[in-house]
Amino acid sequence: MAVITADIVKQLRDRTDAGMMDCKRALAEANGDMDKAVEILRVSGIAKAEKRAARSVKEGKIHAMVSNGVGVMVEVLCETDFVAKNERFLAYLEEVAGRVAGYAEEGDVSALAQEREKDIVTALIATIGENMQLRRAIRWTSADGACACYLHMGGRIGVMIEAAGKVDDGRILTDVCMHIAAFQPRYIVPADIPAADVAREKAVAAEQIKDKPAEIVEKIVQGKLAKWHTEVCLMKQPWLRDDKVPTEKAVPGLTVRRFQRWEKGEAL
Repeated sequence: MAVITADIVKQLRDRTDAGMMDCKRALAEANGDMDKAVEILRVSGIAKAEKRAARSVKEGKIHAMVSNGVGVMVEVLCETDFVAKNERFLAYLEEVAGRVAGYAEEGDVSALAQEREKDIVTALIATIGENMQLRRAIRWTSADGACACYLHMGGRIGVMIEAAGKVDDGRILTDVCMHIAAFQPRYIVPADIPAADVAREKAVAAEQIKDKPAEIVEKIVQGKLAKWHTEVCLMKQPWLRDDKVPTEKAVPGLTVRRFQRWEKGEAL
């Protein structure tokens, strides 16, 4: 039987991030063989991770980054807020975002990222001791515009936009992201609203004034639609820093092409 010294245990811990007692047991089982002990810990970690995979994940964080015209936003969930503040968890958020940035694929890459990160997440579950989930990931590129992002409340809310036109002022792009975080628009401009949603809103408005004279119903309905636009359309909403003007007048020359707003753990 090989002698398992504290130094050998530390070497295995440094290689695997497993707990000291787990490292000691693995080395004893492997009779001091470091590579065999690593494999034992790996198999054991996978088994533990599979057991933990059934646990609900309600905490976690959103992380966003922009680099060289590529914008990335990811959401990783865990079981407790304590782990969501863990250095390893936070490091993984940045690492996975960096790897997603290197993808050739564009748009919603959640399924792709989940597949590629599966073994890494499994190893983290074994190391940290909680279930974890890479829930979603998006990757955008902008050849002739710019991407910008904003994180609110330490990653509880994340926003990413792609914009064109007046994109050289980073403060304006950040302000637009902050506006989206605060006011939760559903569309950019009224033309983006699906026809079915417009028809439904018109029907609701018409029902509310069905007792009015027919000749003024349409005018009132259009007025109600215009007010609805100020609630759901980014460019029609009162601006974050001056609610006396709509966003489209507050940021002239800026065209928002797309945006995404996430809240940690929200229902999809």
